[in-house]
Amino acid sequence: AQIDYIILNHNEPDHSGALARLVDLCPKAQVVASQAGSIYLKNITNRSDLKVTVVKDGEKLDLGGKTLTFLSAPFLHWPDSIFTWLEEDKILFSCDFLGAHYCEPYVLDTRVNHPEAYEAAFLGYYEAIFGPFKPYVLKGLEKIQDLDLEFVCPSHGPVLTRDCRIPYVKEMYAKWSQPVKNETPLIPIFYVTAYGNTGLVAEAIAKGIRSVLPQAQVETYDVIHHDFAKLQGLLAASDAFAVGSPTLNRDALPPIWDLLTHIDAVNCQKKPVLAFGSYGWSGEAVPYLVDRLGKLKMKVFGEGYKVCFVPSQKDLAEAEELGAQFARSL
Repeated sequence: AQIDYIILNHNEPDHSGALARLVDLCPKAQVVASQAGSIYLKNITNRSDLKVTVVKDGEKLDLGGKTLTFLSAPFLHWPDSIFTWLEEDKILFSCDFLGAHYCEPYVLDTRVNHPEAYEAAFLGYYEAIFGPFKPYVLKGLEKIQDLDLEFVCPSHGPVLTRDCRIPYVKEMYAKWSQPVKNETPLIPIFYVTAYGNTGLVAEAIAKGIRSVLPQAQVETYDVIHHDFAKLQGLLAASDAFAVGSPTLNRDALPPIWDLLTHIDAVNCQKKPVLAFGSYGWSGEAVPYLVDRLGKLKMKVFGEGYKVCFVPSQKDLAEAEELGAQFARSL
């Protein structure tokens, strides 16, 4: 086939999966990618004979009457991402940026027949893919603010047009990416409890936090009684949090591990967190939680706190004091 260039805006397999086959069909084609994108092309295609051209931010490629300008867009949403601007036709190929996991029979946003479904997909896509990279979203919007956009062609979802959704999607991305600061400290306490003992410790810790920070939003949440989407939102918005589990079969209980998989590991680094729990025979849950939270680069308070079987009044007083100490450390 007579193809001279293959523009690779992004290395993710849903973008690069056909690359090896394309190169077989177009052996003279140059693969164009960012420096970061060029690093793993041999691993992605399992071939060492690729002809790769690395482009820098702002670099142009003259195709003969059509000019491509490459714009660096790191962490939107991979380190290698770039946008490609087709100047003469006023088309931005935005990679995943401004897209949605949504498809209808027609290509343009002006032909969408189910706007409510599209809107839900648009928001869900932003939250799942770009939510962890909000500062980079704002930089990406700044990068394209002076472009005279007639069309935006994201890799997923309808093509966006000047007279329909381009202004709106840019506005929504800017709105959703603004830093949010709680008016009062938000310190949720998440736990799961088998016989109520870890729950008693959770309430004692909450009492201790409130004694130091009476204005703080401090609530306890037995995770099996709450929607995980709500808990995930609390995790993301919190200024600090505590997490607790009893030990069962030498481990923390599955609902707590499930909760920890919802932590935004990009933006929650250095967030203060306290681990606690109860145990009967071995007591591994709390140290395992401490270890996991530490590996997520969070600011773990001490070595955690655990009580044996039913917490005594002395245990609860210690838990309350621990909550107070945690609050003072914030």
